[in-house]
Amino acid sequence: MTAEIISVRPRQGLPSPAGGAVGPRGRASTAVSGPRWQRTLLGIGGLLAVFILWGVATDLLLPAQGFARAFSPSRALVSLWDLLLHSDLPIHVAVSLRRVLMGLIAALAIGVPLGLAVGGIRLLDAATSPAFQFLRMISPLSWMPIAVMLFGVGDSPIYFLLTFAAVWPILLSTAAGVRQLDRNWLQLTQSLAATRWETLRHVIIPGVLGHVLTGVRLAIGILWIVLVPCEMLGVSAGLGYFILDTRDRLAYSELMAVVLLIGFLGFLLDTVAQALYRLRTRGGSA
Repeated sequence: MTAEIISVRPRQGLPSPAGGAVGPRGRASTAVSGPRWQRTLLGIGGLLAVFILWGVATDLLLPAQGFARAFSPSRALVSLWDLLLHSDLPIHVAVSLRRVLMGLIAALAIGVPLGLAVGGIRLLDAATSPAFQFLRMISPLSWMPIAVMLFGVGDSPIYFLLTFAAVWPILLSTAAGVRQLDRNWLQLTQSLAATRWETLRHVIIPGVLGHVLTGVRLAIGILWIVLVPCEMLGVSAGLGYFILDTRDRLAYSELMAVVLLIGFLGFLLDTVAQALYRLRTRGGSA
């Protein structure tokens, strides 16, 4: 009879995927001390300082008729508000977010199983590590001409490029999580005559989930950076396409508004990824 397997928890003293040390309750320590609200206020203050310096540079220091005045924060914010209310910009945002989601799902479907296999089988790790490191160092954007030739124009080459860009942090983080699993838990599953599926479900997956979420956060950042140039591959929707459209119309304040929106959405996606990781860390330490 197969006994019930207890889910694995992080070992004390191990480095966390985020770079801090895992404490007695599995929580990663951070380099910045103090209350969270204080760190939040400091972050907001830093953003405001950037906007103030940007405004001083474009609105006060430059000539009144200078070309750079078109990129001032005041004009960009006004244009952004107008675009969100009276244009099809929200549709382009939705299209871009859908592409990011599809690329992330494809990268997870490929990277997690490969990471589990590479992290658990030493021979496979030795055979694939040089190839993976070689491919990882090739810029995803360098594949753009090949992707267009193979898949044509449209969403297909974009999905290929996004998946290629996002799969490596997920794969490598998952493999690192498998290597750091406490071998005592694996020996316990063997002594309880657990099946491979039970070991995977109750020990391996819970044990590497934090590493997978770290890989997801890194992958989201890469996806968001690669997305905009990918959307300049002959598509008719998306934030990258919208930037080209504003350039062709010489609507420079709108172009700057879209740049701000891209930064805000990327920041929001990273915040969501951080929240998921914190939720997992707290859940594992409860």
